[in-house]
Amino acid sequence: MTFEMLDMKKTTIIFAIIFWAAISVRAQLLPVLGAQRAGITTAEFLKIGVGARANAMAESFAAVGDDAFSLFYNPAGITQFDKDEIAISHSTWFIGLQHDFLGAVYHLDKQNSVGISAISLQSDDMPVTTEYAPTGTGAYFKYSDLAVAATYARKMTNQFSFGLSVRYIYETLGEVKMNGLLIDLGTFYWTGLGTTRFAVAVSNFGGQLTPAGSVELVDGTTVSKFQSFSPPTIFRIGFAFEPYQDEANKVTASAQLNHPADNSENVSLGAEYSFRQSFFLRGGYRINVDEQKFSVGAGVRVDAKFAAISFDYAFTPYERLGDVHRFSLNLGF
Repeated sequence: MTFEMLDMKKTTIIFAIIFWAAISVRAQLLPVLGAQRAGITTAEFLKIGVGARANAMAESFAAVGDDAFSLFYNPAGITQFDKDEIAISHSTWFIGLQHDFLGAVYHLDKQNSVGISAISLQSDDMPVTTEYAPTGTGAYFKYSDLAVAATYARKMTNQFSFGLSVRYIYETLGEVKMNGLLIDLGTFYWTGLGTTRFAVAVSNFGGQLTPAGSVELVDGTTVSKFQSFSPPTIFRIGFAFEPYQDEANKVTASAQLNHPADNSENVSLGAEYSFRQSFFLRGGYRINVDEQKFSVGAGVRVDAKFAAISFDYAFTPYERLGDVHRFSLNLGF
């Protein structure tokens, strides 16, 4: 028996233990009581996942991230691939909202990488309604969210990488606006045991955000002071490895513990099968969530003369709100 086979068996056993532990101690480690924190954060659009590949794997992506969508999940991940990349994703969110992501990664050298990204959530013009004009006053307003980030990551050693993102957010709801700066921190570590890697990331960390502007109520009163809220900070611990791979086939498995500031802890499990790095099938499942428990997706990659082109699709059903379809495009140069 070769050392590679022994390493593969060891990593498979480790992953099985993590999966069993997540299921067997769910009641102790993942209390539903955390849901009592719901509604205590703002800038909720930052919680919407980007990239069809990551979403098809239930967003268990912090330790998988080897493409430009790592800009969102774990900034340290942009050191884990060699090509410079441009990534685009789009989804039609609930009630007709349009959610988009654009990111680009450039490798300064073998150790240092930089990136920029933007997230947008937009609505069409909506009529203003009041108690006395439930069908509309004739005026319209718009909901708009925008986040722009700059990322730097460095491969400290062949095994360990570190990344940092600084994100500026701007939110508009009618006459009320809000802005602020948030930080993402991420690490990526190859254990040296087979292809196992471990990642820790903190996203959307920062001070409280306060809306600015004024709103005139029906009785003529003007409100210009608003309550402050915390950003939607989330802490992720991820683990990933390849339980099987040969010249044509590759299977990637991942597990991730998510600790959001405004909800219960939950676990994401994801898997990806690739055939000759050209055709992909993916699936994921979330433990201890009320919605979006499972997701599936597929992708295709074509190596053209000017770039490696990847197109991915993900489907996520929500029990109460409906289905979400995501599409994404990667260009590697």
